[in-house]
Amino acid sequence: MQRRQGRVNAGLLLLLYQISQVGLQNIPSVTLAVLVLNIFFFLNPVRPLHEVCISVNEGFYKQNWQRLLLSPVHHADDWHLYYNMISMLWKGIMLERKLKSVWFAYIIAVFSVLIGVVYMALEFMVVKILNDPSYEMNCAVGFSGVLFALKVLNNHYNPGRVSSVLGLQISSKYACWVELVAIHLISPGTSFAGHLAGILVGLMYTMGPLKKIMKACAGAVTSFTDPDRPRDYYSGYSDYYYRYPEYQYTPPRNYYDYTGGLTEEEQLERAVLNSLNERDFGGATYNNERRPYGFWFPPEQNSEEEVRRQRLRRFDRR
Repeated sequence: MQRRQGRVNAGLLLLLYQISQVGLQNIPSVTLAVLVLNIFFFLNPVRPLHEVCISVNEGFYKQNWQRLLLSPVHHADDWHLYYNMISMLWKGIMLERKLKSVWFAYIIAVFSVLIGVVYMALEFMVVKILNDPSYEMNCAVGFSGVLFALKVLNNHYNPGRVSSVLGLQISSKYACWVELVAIHLISPGTSFAGHLAGILVGLMYTMGPLKKIMKACAGAVTSFTDPDRPRDYYSGYSDYYYRYPEYQYTPPRNYYDYTGGLTEEEQLERAVLNSLNERDFGGATYNNERRPYGFWFPPEQNSEEEVRRQRLRRFDRR
């Protein structure tokens, strides 16, 4: 590992200023860790860039698989780092709060490696289609591929938004594709295949099998949490009940038990019906019984024979 020498890094200073303006306390833990990791490797690169970048020649033919891990966290210069990390800052804040930290870290780790693999596959396809071996030497470095994948996820979890690309108002659904072309036109030296690989991996997660595969691989690890599954907020009390075994503990009902599996619209409709039933019956309870929590269904109407028997018992008590 070598320390970066040379001029004052204005992009790095501006990045640190932007982070301070947001406030460390407002940045989720995994997002902050990614920022720190990339800044650290910018100041202390493991190796020169030509020894950490990923290409078909280096990654596939020479089997330097460690480049899949090193290439995303190294950047060409301070402004490359600045633009990538500012994008990571805002995307991370939104997505980590949505997906929770453990799952978000899992996504970052998988995407970082998988995007490198998809990038090499794309370059290899270009070599075969154009019959041009020079594409095997194209070497990519930086976190932008992961950022394009996260942009796809962000648009998926926050649909209906509008993004501004070069002053044009673009639906968030198509913004990543417009940005892909715009960035390549403005800065031809960027890796078109690397950015495209990020978009494809993001689509593999939101529309393809990648999410299910990740869940299956993480299924045996209890610390991983499915972001789409309602969380049990009582789980933190398990230690308390373990310390006091004499306490008679009844596991709390989960959300589905409480709602009876009804959707929010069905819950609202049932609540209105219950309210009308209470108004019709004067708010009284039947047989002086206490109504259970959750949704209450009025008792079935008694038959004529049962009504007659109740009237006879009432006269007998008199």
